[in-house]
Amino acid sequence: MNRLWTIMRKEIFHIWRDPRTLAMIVLLPALLLILLGFGISFEQQSVKMAVADFSRTDSSRNLLEQFTASNDFVYEYDVLNEDALIDLINRDLVDVGILIPEGYERDLVGGTPTDILIYIDGSMQPTDSLTLQLKLNSITSMVAQDMLIQKVEKSGLASSINLPVSGILKTLYNPNGDSKIYMIPGLIAILLQIQALILSALSIVREREQGTMEQLIVTPVRSWELMLGKIIPYLVVCIFNLLALLWLSKLFFGVTVAGSVGVLIGLSIIFILGSLGMGVLISNISQSQMQAMYILLFVVLVPAIILSGLMFSRENMPAFTYWYSELLPVTQYLEITRGIMVRGVEASSLFWSSTVPLLVLCVGYFTASILVFRKRI
Repeated sequence: MNRLWTIMRKEIFHIWRDPRTLAMIVLLPALLLILLGFGISFEQQSVKMAVADFSRTDSSRNLLEQFTASNDFVYEYDVLNEDALIDLINRDLVDVGILIPEGYERDLVGGTPTDILIYIDGSMQPTDSLTLQLKLNSITSMVAQDMLIQKVEKSGLASSINLPVSGILKTLYNPNGDSKIYMIPGLIAILLQIQALILSALSIVREREQGTMEQLIVTPVRSWELMLGKIIPYLVVCIFNLLALLWLSKLFFGVTVAGSVGVLIGLSIIFILGSLGMGVLISNISQSQMQAMYILLFVVLVPAIILSGLMFSRENMPAFTYWYSELLPVTQYLEITRGIMVRGVEASSLFWSSTVPLLVLCVGYFTASILVFRKRI
């Protein structure tokens, strides 16, 4: 135990003696959470819109008011022809162009079906384009329904007509569709993994480059004591940052932990230990700090951001990329953070789906790191 404590004190001294490194370890994850939390948003508001209104009637103006009634669309340009409408989209000045035909009101009064032409900039992100299409279809359907009701009321049949089916939508956990409630738990998971991997991966390979690892190896210290002595201080740092990130999530974004904070911290410790073990494993197979950073970046961190489910659904991924993501502890941990923070689920609900796979991965990486470390010694 004394040998373990000696290694831990040495590692703590390495962290503490450099104020700039200490500031980066403590402050950088917090700053990134705030920056990315405000910067990443899937909500479409204030979509710029251009209109070519050939009708110029009360009916066409009422139609346009339906589009601008919410914060979804902003009426930016009024053009005289279809070519000018398309030109604005080509120059990326607007995302949507609406063309109302000349006989719009006449057709409405005469009961003739009429079409309005809506152009959408398809070069945007496909999910944004699809969301935009759904919003536009929803507004046009609502306008058509209102016109139908008015027509029925004028005919005097309104009292005898009832819709056969009425859908009542209830959105659980995030009724307002706030993207921050979805993103913040994922950002916490990614930031914790980045920190744990970098701290542990660079610590051992740095010792080898500086020649101090050999001095430790010739001492009576055991390999597992050396590993734990280097990992435990970073575990404490990561737990501190987890608590700080949870506090900042509530302070800046109003995102709280709906479930048990104790369960979240307990499962987070498992995840952090697994990430530290993965970092030590990478450090043991690397010959230099640059090599370790390349492996971290291109084998773990970039795939983790793209494939873990942080921003994209994993269900539609090809089999290879899906199973690759299953080998990343952050994939399981991300499900845990969203489950506990957003849905408030109990630990038992996550046991087989996320907790057991996370535990298996973490034990596997930690064991592999010890075995490789012993072999190199």
